[in-house]
Amino acid sequence: MNEPRTIWRDGKLVPWAEATTHLLTHALHYGSGVFEGIRAYDTGSGTAVFRMRDHYERLHRSAEAYRMPMAWSVDDLSIATKELLGANGFRSCYIRPIVYYESGALGLDTSNAQARTAIAAWEWGAYLGDDGVANGIRARTSSWQRFSPTQFPNAKATGTYINSILAKTEAVRDGYHEALMLNASGNIAEATGENLFAVFDGEVVTPPLSAGCLDGITRDSVMTILRDWGYRVAEKDLTLDDLRAADELMLTGTAAEVTPIRELDDRPVGDGTPGPVTRSTQRLYAEAVRGKLPEYRDWLHFV
Repeated sequence: MNEPRTIWRDGKLVPWAEATTHLLTHALHYGSGVFEGIRAYDTGSGTAVFRMRDHYERLHRSAEAYRMPMAWSVDDLSIATKELLGANGFRSCYIRPIVYYESGALGLDTSNAQARTAIAAWEWGAYLGDDGVANGIRARTSSWQRFSPTQFPNAKATGTYINSILAKTEAVRDGYHEALMLNASGNIAEATGENLFAVFDGEVVTPPLSAGCLDGITRDSVMTILRDWGYRVAEKDLTLDDLRAADELMLTGTAAEVTPIRELDDRPVGDGTPGPVTRSTQRLYAEAVRGKLPEYRDWLHFV
C-alpha cells in the first residue's frame, strides 16, 4: 500500500503529517461541515475519478443547504483532486473532500466562522469487506430511527452522521455488519452509510428520497445502469414486511459499491446467497466505473 504523502488544503498540497487543525475548530465541537466520498479507479487506460463533477456539485449543494461559503468552484476542486492523486501516486483510491468551519467564536452563530476546504485520498478496499462483497453481509434493523427529512436538509453533512454512528455501533456490537434504519413512518430509509435496493420478482425497488435516504450518486448510477439494461426499477416506500418477502437485498454507496445482504434480522434473504440481479448489478457497476462500458464513459474523469 502506498502511504498518502500529501493532502490538498485551500489551494496548497500539504504534507500528510502537517495537515492538522486546532482543538477549538468549530466543526470539531458542532459537526459544522459537509463532505463527499469519491472513488478513483484504475481503468487500464489510466486512473479515472468516477462522477467527480457530480460529487463536487453535490458538495456545493450541501454547503448551500447549510449556508456555508464555498471558496472553490467545481472546476477548482476537480483540478485539485487530479493534482492530489498525481502527487500521491495513486492509481485507485478513495477521495474525501471536506468543507468545515475552522475559526470563529465557539457558539452556534457561524457568521464570523471561517470555512476551510481540504481533500484527502487514500487506498481503501471494500468498505464492508471482500467476503461481504462476494457472499453478502448480515444486517439488522436498528433500534435507532433515521432522522426526518424535515429536521435536516438532504445534504451530506458531518454532524448528521452521529445518527448513523449510533446505528452502526449497535449493529457491530451485536455481531452484524450493518444496520437498516426506519423513518418516523416505520418505513425503510437507508442503511447507516448506504442506500438500499430490494428485488421482487425481477423488479428492483429503492426507497424514495422522501423516506429520508441520501440522494446517493451510486444509487443514481445503479438505477440508470439497471434501467438501461432492461430491468424494471421503481422508487417506493418499503416496510420491514416487504424486505422479509424480498428475493434479494443489496446496498450501494461510494465506499460499499454494490454489497449484497444475505441475512436480515437473523433471517436469510432469499436462499441466503447473493441473487442473480445483485450479481448482475455488481458486474455492470464494476465494469462502468472501470471504463469497460462505453455508454458510461462520460462518468469518468481521467487524471
